[in-house]
Amino acid sequence: MLRGLFDAAVAAADPARCLPAWLPEPPESPDSPMGRTVVVGAGKAAAAMARSVEDHWRGDLQRLSGLVVTRYGHGAPTRRIEVVEAAHPTPDAAGQRAAARILDAVTGLTADDLVLVLLSGGGSALLAAPMAGITLEQKRAATKALLASGASIGEINCVRKHLSAIKGGRLALAAAPARVVTLAISDVPGDDLSTIASGPTVPDPTSCADALEIVERYGIELPSVARQALLTRTAETPKATDPGFARCEAHVIATAQSSLAAAAAAARAQGIAPLVLGDAIEGEAREAARVLGGIALSCAAHGVPLAAPCVLLSGGETTVTVRGSGRGGRNAEFLLGLALALGGHARIHAIACDTDGIDGSEDNAGALLLPDTPLRAMQAGIDLRQRLAENDAYSVFAALGDLVVTGPTRTNVNDFRAILIEAAGSPAAVEK
Repeated sequence: MLRGLFDAAVAAADPARCLPAWLPEPPESPDSPMGRTVVVGAGKAAAAMARSVEDHWRGDLQRLSGLVVTRYGHGAPTRRIEVVEAAHPTPDAAGQRAAARILDAVTGLTADDLVLVLLSGGGSALLAAPMAGITLEQKRAATKALLASGASIGEINCVRKHLSAIKGGRLALAAAPARVVTLAISDVPGDDLSTIASGPTVPDPTSCADALEIVERYGIELPSVARQALLTRTAETPKATDPGFARCEAHVIATAQSSLAAAAAAARAQGIAPLVLGDAIEGEAREAARVLGGIALSCAAHGVPLAAPCVLLSGGETTVTVRGSGRGGRNAEFLLGLALALGGHARIHAIACDTDGIDGSEDNAGALLLPDTPLRAMQAGIDLRQRLAENDAYSVFAALGDLVVTGPTRTNVNDFRAILIEAAGSPAAVEK
């Protein structure tokens, strides 16, 4: 049942389902016979989005061309839009080459042309265009340090934007005076277009001072050139007053909230009352687990805030401050923390997965937590508290056979969590 809710959430964000209604009118017309469409994009859903564009394009497909970059293994067959693959979450040379080609593709266009930009989670790492004066390796080092620091995705992307030649609105300025239409699948809490893929086509509300404060707060080492650019504000991103944004529009076409709503509908269809706790839950994964675990225990014991049978649904993006040397992933770490919070409660089950099919950098989407997880771990000689201290949640659920492995889903609306509380006296609960 829990796996079915996850599948419903992923299906709601499938580009084949959510993208076609948002496609703009093609630029070719009697009034602009020379108009052409250039499609560019980045993210874990980029290839599937490009394929959906081709399948539903209302104009002359022969006048449509472009390039999108996605994570290794997340590609999809296309006819007119080239798909290249690169590294995520830390950038590589393939991503750097793709970003340069994307900038090239939108440079020199006219007011008759249309640039269709397809963005989704992962785009920040995949659009690797370091600012002048710093190398890709230096950008990689800064990205790795930020990812391990416990910084939120908004904080990480703030720094990325100011160290980039393409993010933070710079892609839109490169495409002017063409019309720019951005379609984004949101993987960030709050669905902020300036944070999704680090906002390459929208004005940036953050500043060099913001980026510098984040770097200093988390103790991130930057190349001297980059630090100086932040101090002197020469790395400042374009703002809303820049005329280069005059012909730009952007739309969020799929969100965590819409996926949670789809999961809630699937739960109701099975006679299980859903409660959506929020689509923007952030913070340390293990701390979020303690809070949500407390709510689940209250439902089981007191019927508050919802009487069993019920399911607690939530989304967003938690973080993991890496202190150990184990194999992790924020969803697996959330479930390991939840296992400790629930203490093997006989009527509570849970699933936590990343909707892109990859939990961090591992090969699983997430995992399942069952009432007997602590008992089976003990029988296998696994100390859950010790493994949590070592950030080794993946290894725990792999050993117990409880990983959820989907492969790339080619979409991404961030994390999905569902905690199922069975009714007291239900056949399954009595058997446990």
